[in-house]
Amino acid sequence: MAAIQPDLVAWRRHLHQHPEPSFAEYETTAFIEETLSGFGGLAIERPAKTGLVATLRGQGPGLVVAIRADIDALPIEEENRLDFRSSRPGVMHACGHDGHTAMLLGAAKVLSARPERLHGEVRFIFQHAEEQLPGGAEELVRAGVMTGVDRVIGAHMEPGLPVGTFALRSGPVTASPDTFRIVVRGLGGHAADPHRAVDPIAVAAEVVSNLQMVVARYTSPQDALVLSVTRFIAGTADNIIPGSAELGGTVRSFDPALRAGVPVWMERIIRGVTEAHGASYEFSYLNGYRSVVNDEAVTGLVRRSLVGCFGADAVVEAVPLMAGEDFSAYQTKAPGCFYQVGCGNQAEGITFPLHHPRFTLDEASLPVGVSAFVACITDWLGEPDRLSALA
Repeated sequence: MAAIQPDLVAWRRHLHQHPEPSFAEYETTAFIEETLSGFGGLAIERPAKTGLVATLRGQGPGLVVAIRADIDALPIEEENRLDFRSSRPGVMHACGHDGHTAMLLGAAKVLSARPERLHGEVRFIFQHAEEQLPGGAEELVRAGVMTGVDRVIGAHMEPGLPVGTFALRSGPVTASPDTFRIVVRGLGGHAADPHRAVDPIAVAAEVVSNLQMVVARYTSPQDALVLSVTRFIAGTADNIIPGSAELGGTVRSFDPALRAGVPVWMERIIRGVTEAHGASYEFSYLNGYRSVVNDEAVTGLVRRSLVGCFGADAVVEAVPLMAGEDFSAYQTKAPGCFYQVGCGNQAEGITFPLHHPRFTLDEASLPVGVSAFVACITDWLGEPDRLSALA
């Protein structure tokens, strides 16, 4: 892949310098479409306002495999001093989506140059709005981009892994990232006369404390569950007890049954605390993305391709993440595997985590990611005599 390294770097840097937030990736989509059009042999479709799908058909029948990359950026002010740092205030590719897009462009360029070696079909999905609910994946699935797909794969940059390494596992990979909002309503008054008021701040503080019981006592210690209150908004002055206080936060879990129980338990606690103090409440709970669950068979095939291309030492067992990912929408239509690509480099100081204002990636990881995509496709579609064994 050394021959396309300059292209990969140029694409990634252009994307990094011109980030666009979720559902507004118009220039990004236009750049991707223009780049893909230059390769030839690809059928390009725009099933949504932003994002697109490019299809490569090989010579003869075979499996249909989809590869997904996300293209949106985050609402973060970049703190890197790179020559190609973000040109848009308050918007940054802090999650590696510029790298994902460059790698998928690279895979499309390599594979479209030799369609006669493939038997089947490859769909390159450049997905918008991974970072914002309800997510672009669900929209593309509804538009039919997964119709007829036999397998789907995707990859994510990981600065905690060195370049040249991969992490993957079968089973749960990411959590379902749900969110909630609570408004505690009391009775405002003078801070000097608290007995004449119903203090929503004191009641809301007790709600926050008691919500920790959901994880500590409502669920098994063996269950993976996070409940974090991340917003507490109340008050306008030091001598005024306000009439209300607002709380917000997130719940992360892997188990659908556990996920369904959490809002029930939360409301039981909220109701009990507020009623005990003569306050009232509003409670809303929004389900986020489904948990990404890697198919055992497809994960085994991806592992085989990665080991065959890079060696056994390059592939490690992934640890389930409490982060969310809408790649799970594709897995409702076809078995899939979502894995991590190492992009860290301690010697170069490339160690900042995802969503950090100083996140960046070692660009040596880009051809590695392309090689991984190409290895999977050529292993699965490149030898028709083996298709029945791999299916």
